[in-house]
Amino acid sequence: MVDKSSVPAANKLRRGIFLSSVGALAIAAAVAAPLAPKTSLATLVNNAAAAETAHTPDSFADLVARVKPAVISVRVKMASDDATVRDQEDNPGEGTPFDRFFRQFGTPQMPHNRQMVTGEGSGFFISADGYAVTNNHVVDHATSVQVTTDDGKTYTAKVVGTDPKTDLALIKIDGRSDFSYVKFADNAPRIGDWVVAVGNPYGLSETVTAGIVSARGRDIGAGPYDDFLQVDAPMNKGNSGGPTFDVQGDVVGVNTAIFSPSGGSIGIGFAIPADTVKTVVAQLKDKGSVTRGWLGVQIQSVTPDIADSLGLKKAEGALVAQPQADSPAAKAGVQAGDVITSVDGQPVKNSHELARKIGAMSPGSSVKLDVWRNGQTKTLTMNLGELPNNHQANAGTEDHKTGNAVAHLGMRLAPASEVSGAGQEGVVITDVDPNGTAADHGLGVGDVILDVGGKAVSSAGDVRTALQGALSAGKHDVLIRLKSGDQTRFVALPVAHA
Repeated sequence: MVDKSSVPAANKLRRGIFLSSVGALAIAAAVAAPLAPKTSLATLVNNAAAAETAHTPDSFADLVARVKPAVISVRVKMASDDATVRDQEDNPGEGTPFDRFFRQFGTPQMPHNRQMVTGEGSGFFISADGYAVTNNHVVDHATSVQVTTDDGKTYTAKVVGTDPKTDLALIKIDGRSDFSYVKFADNAPRIGDWVVAVGNPYGLSETVTAGIVSARGRDIGAGPYDDFLQVDAPMNKGNSGGPTFDVQGDVVGVNTAIFSPSGGSIGIGFAIPADTVKTVVAQLKDKGSVTRGWLGVQIQSVTPDIADSLGLKKAEGALVAQPQADSPAAKAGVQAGDVITSVDGQPVKNSHELARKIGAMSPGSSVKLDVWRNGQTKTLTMNLGELPNNHQANAGTEDHKTGNAVAHLGMRLAPASEVSGAGQEGVVITDVDPNGTAADHGLGVGDVILDVGGKAVSSAGDVRTALQGALSAGKHDVLIRLKSGDQTRFVALPVAHA
């Protein structure tokens, strides 16, 4: 508890200024009504401030005492001759979706002996019979998993299932049915809500930190299903897989990554939202893996330039760069250049939101897509496929012959049919001015321009003609469909001075 008599005057003033809307309304109502003979405005202000303070916990001790027995330390052993493990000793996240952030923040892999290395993270029980949640990267490649509970007892756990795409794993301890456990929150936290994180940073068990939800819906480049909570409760290596609680003691997220140039907490941590965890864990418990709905399209978000070139009022939706052959989308008539604006009547803001919506659906589900095509909205119905569990290979670039220049864009082109390995469609970019417009818009040597403004091109002259046609039509930008390796995407390029 804080002795209120020791609070500086500035803090008292600040507490008086930041009245909640409820407190402010209470004062307004009291002022509007006749004041009681001995009631002053100062008294009303103090009463309202006291009511607001009542919603802010003076201590998290009772909450922590209630939830801490459900939090566990997860210790794993891995074969040191595993190439992945060797890489993780220096960079735990290399080759994973979280490489860009503090790699991953499970305790660094430390040499145990020449044959084995060990690592440590956190987790928590979600049922009395020993099911517990942690991160996939904590148990990935593990040959054995040991769990230490709040009372210091150690158990051997088995991995029930993992989902690398969301970095979640479900583990199980057999032989007991009386473990303390916690439940997931029914509602998502608001930005600014208090949260408490419990885990084992740097192997220091049962560490508790507190903060607030700093942001929601964060995309940190980990994968197509990014939807992280950002919290400022301090997290460090070893917090991976641990829970973040709301003030009711319900789990609102699973800690999975931090951003840190130094290696320690700077107050930017990321947690997988409870809604995502519940969905994934249910599938892992049922069948040991996760299946997701699949449209079969390469997509990208709509930028203001792209929206302008397509006649969209808002830069929202997911632009289809290429439907995959024999995919549900292709069979339903989805075309390159379509903008998917809603799924089953629910608006789609960007490509990530579309991926999350479709990924949350079961294979075989029937969905209706609203697409924007040639200035009109069309509705297409299809049955989702199952997301294939594979990765596309990246094709390298080779030396190319010199072609004709598109001077105002700062690039030179050659017919794809004349460039080894480029295929028969489109024109290959053979040279890019690093200070030119093409480079500014992400075009590079080896990229293949398939069409410009919806028209197929096979020479530099075709590209210039298409740009000139867009300029004559009064357009400021034109969409080009571009193939980079195995990926196809759209880019809006300016047409002035074509």
